[in-house]
Amino acid sequence: MDLYEKIRTLPTQPGVYLYKNAEGEVIYVGKANNLRARVRSYLLEAAQANAKTGSLMREAVDLDYILVANESEALALETNFIKERKPRFNILLKDDKSYPYVKLTLADRFPKVFVTRRLRKDGAAYYGPYFPGNLAYRIVELIHRSFLIPSCKVDLSRYHPRACLQYYIHRCLGPCVEGLTTPELYSNAVRDAQLFLEGRHAELERALTARMIAAAQAEQFEAAARLRDQLSTVHQLQEKQRIATAELDDDADVFGYHFEAGSLAVNLFHVRAGKIVDRREFFWEDLPELLEAYAIDDAAEKLDPVEGGGLNPRITPTESKRALAPEGNDAAVPFHAGQVFSALLKQLYIDQHYVPRSILVPVDFPDRETLANLLTARTGHRIDIAVPQRGEKRSLVDLASQNAKQSYTQRFRVLEPSRKAIQEALADALMLPELPRRIECFDISHIQGAETVASLVVWEDGKMNKQAYRKFKVMTVLGVDDFASMREVVHRRYRRLLNEKQPLPSLILIDGGLGQLHSAAEALESLDFAAAGLTQPPLASIAKREEVIYLYGNEEEPIVLDRRSPVLHLVQLIRDESHRFAVGYHRQRRAMRDRDSELLAIPGVGPQTRQRLLTHFGSLRDVQQATAESLAAVVPRKTAETIWRHFHQAQPST
Repeated sequence: MDLYEKIRTLPTQPGVYLYKNAEGEVIYVGKANNLRARVRSYLLEAAQANAKTGSLMREAVDLDYILVANESEALALETNFIKERKPRFNILLKDDKSYPYVKLTLADRFPKVFVTRRLRKDGAAYYGPYFPGNLAYRIVELIHRSFLIPSCKVDLSRYHPRACLQYYIHRCLGPCVEGLTTPELYSNAVRDAQLFLEGRHAELERALTARMIAAAQAEQFEAAARLRDQLSTVHQLQEKQRIATAELDDDADVFGYHFEAGSLAVNLFHVRAGKIVDRREFFWEDLPELLEAYAIDDAAEKLDPVEGGGLNPRITPTESKRALAPEGNDAAVPFHAGQVFSALLKQLYIDQHYVPRSILVPVDFPDRETLANLLTARTGHRIDIAVPQRGEKRSLVDLASQNAKQSYTQRFRVLEPSRKAIQEALADALMLPELPRRIECFDISHIQGAETVASLVVWEDGKMNKQAYRKFKVMTVLGVDDFASMREVVHRRYRRLLNEKQPLPSLILIDGGLGQLHSAAEALESLDFAAAGLTQPPLASIAKREEVIYLYGNEEEPIVLDRRSPVLHLVQLIRDESHRFAVGYHRQRRAMRDRDSELLAIPGVGPQTRQRLLTHFGSLRDVQQATAESLAAVVPRKTAETIWRHFHQAQPST
């Protein structure tokens, strides 16, 4: 059965349809209350008059469909297929960024605490999402300091011979070693962390106070002091919370947009407890081409389905064409922001763990109420998707639109964003605790293990600081072992900085994949930053070819940036400079090796004689061009004549 025959036999029930090309690839996904009416509308002369839809129909050779019970189910299923298949004729959420959660692994014998962006049904408790992204990392750090729950990768299902450094610097209770802690003590710490993450500070304060008094009465003064410090932390957080909730209001997400010259910028403000806590940006280029594929669906809504799923014969081809194009321009498809927000909100919120109670959008779209009802049913509380027309909420939408216009300008009109903007974007993408002022990047270079060297380049205050570049000759590694070489040079670099009490970089960047990243991490963990009163710098790597960034401690969720992202361009610039510098030093070392080996091949010339010649003449070329008399001024006459004969293939001078 060919495509057109299959379309004519479609049922009239709600469902989702998927157009496929000759390779079986899904190229467009849509939903409909009446499958036959919606899909048959693609066969109209008006559809063929539309360039993009005509292209879709020319490429489509097959059609699949799935029946559902109602429009809400169709909405959810359509979104799932779009996320999974990424059809090129659909409007796709280009920014696949998700905010982090704090994960407490309650199913483990000794639970740990992690930062993650993926929610799984694994028995763990998830808290969040947190705005901005680095807030989750700060919270986990606070849990380490206050409740001593680890986030390491040590297997806690069995005991180990000794504890790691975290135990000795009082960042962990030491469940990895038998006897360092007890199940009861560890369970209390986990319970405290749960109360903290759930915001039940009053209950946590009562529990900590009771245990502190009991410890003091039992003369366990060290434990009592630790509980006292935890109480102090809870008090400080309560004071901050009172300030933050002085203007308490429901959580909301606020959208604004700016469209110009075929490109679109959307800004999303996250409002929590009446405060704007974070902003998110989305960009699309050549958007009208995608919107044209959606125009046929809008036309189908305007065309009256008749009994049996046919189309109203009173609608002429000209009238159908007007349903697809603005008056006076039949061939063009106008920009309808509602189409974008319909696709964007479905991909953003369906299947999300947390959805704010209020979502404010600048324009209306047909399935707004259906989407709100679906989100309400899935979250268990009322979700309102509103299009405010006046008042404070409209002002927020206008503010988001103004920022979207600024984002558009920076993305599509300004080639190089300001240094501070780049720093902020980099800190947000890599979840750094502060704006990066100095980045140090390492790379290894060799040929089959010969003359292995490493480079260190420095990006500082918006530009490459070439005076801070460093070269390393790998001393302890034989053969091809990039991992061991990276471990050596990173250890040497930061051991020296610690010994000389020099400031550490804001970020350490490694040119390579997970192997190089973990080798550098091992080198850093072998150094005692805590003894110097310092915190180990953040560590990341950028892999070649894939151009993805791995953040140490969160390797399972690599950071994939848009290929036009200025943050990715900056990281690539630093990485490429490190590679260039390493290759240059390797070539220099190889030239010196070749040069040295040629001199050493001359009878009577050893390492000391070679060094005297090179020091006196400056280079091998000058040694080759020197006369026997000039050589004799540096080395014995007989050796000088041997050297001269070697290079000139002549008889000894008299």
